[in-house]
Amino acid sequence: MSFLVEIDDLKVHFPIKSGLLFDRTVGYVYAVDGVSLKIKRGETYGLVGESGCGKSTLGRGLLRLVEPTHGTITFDGTDVRSLAGERMRLFRRRMQMVFQDPMSSLDPRQSVESLLVEGLKAHDLHKNKADTQQRLRSTLDSVGLPASALNKYPHEFSGGQRQRIGIARALVLGPELIVADEPVSALDVSIQAQVVNLLDDLQESLGLTYLVIAHDLAVIRHISDTIGVMYLGSLVEEASADQLYERPLHPYTRALLSAVPIPDPRVEDRRERMLLVGDLPSPANPPSGCRFRTRCPWSQSRCTEERPSLRTFDDSGQRVACHFAEQILSGELKPHEVRAELVRPDVDTGVGAELIPTRTDLPLP
Repeated sequence: MSFLVEIDDLKVHFPIKSGLLFDRTVGYVYAVDGVSLKIKRGETYGLVGESGCGKSTLGRGLLRLVEPTHGTITFDGTDVRSLAGERMRLFRRRMQMVFQDPMSSLDPRQSVESLLVEGLKAHDLHKNKADTQQRLRSTLDSVGLPASALNKYPHEFSGGQRQRIGIARALVLGPELIVADEPVSALDVSIQAQVVNLLDDLQESLGLTYLVIAHDLAVIRHISDTIGVMYLGSLVEEASADQLYERPLHPYTRALLSAVPIPDPRVEDRRERMLLVGDLPSPANPPSGCRFRTRCPWSQSRCTEERPSLRTFDDSGQRVACHFAEQILSGELKPHEVRAELVRPDVDTGVGAELIPTRTDLPLP
């Protein structure tokens, strides 16, 4: 199976400006900092991680809704970053996005018909009114909405129906790749299942490729073929869905999975929880070496000095960015107490920070 999308060392850095009369760059927010991944044609790649880790920025960078700072994006053999102007606009027809909040991404002043036709007009696909109407009705039918929805406005629909309209707006152009940014996070559990099943059905019937961004590991496991775990702008682990749940290698993946509730009280009571100390460090001043070392119970001195690369663990193809993945898995390396760390902003710029070790038995001020 060929790769539809190949991302190599992608970085998205946002400058931090300061000054009253003249803006000067005093630092950067390293939202995405060196991510490499491949998505096979027709598969679903799930991207997980806590809020602020750079998942959404990676998806927007792939579509160039935000401009990458560094790296290459190859889509079906085409270098996406080399495209400009009209060529990039036309190429976007092949890559579409479903946004997290359907109410904020849909113009409340436009009817559903106007929202769908807008994309067709932008890509010169609205040439015959009868054909356009047929296309709109067919697209709505594919997402489970009646043709009468064309004359209604977004506020007249429920949250699940609005998300279906967002999916229809992406589908109407006939894309090959859909980036779905938290497509079910704002929906009720029962509606989540409907939208997830809808995405599955559409993929099977239309041959779509998905990059699904989420923080709900249960949803990601159900829908994904391959799962990538992000932490503070970096990909720390990648594996097939079953493999990741059966054998998590990175300490951060272990912590995420330990927080997923199991619907069996006997298993839930016996299993060990891994609670992370402290908050996610600032992406404007990430820790040296391994990004996760300030919260990792297996961190060693090497983790402070050397940033681990995403390497293939064994013949299974599972990849992990951890110096001591083998020793942690075998039990040779034992966990230790993690000391919380305070962050002191730099007085001059307000951007830099100094990590100050603190005693864990004292309350933080």
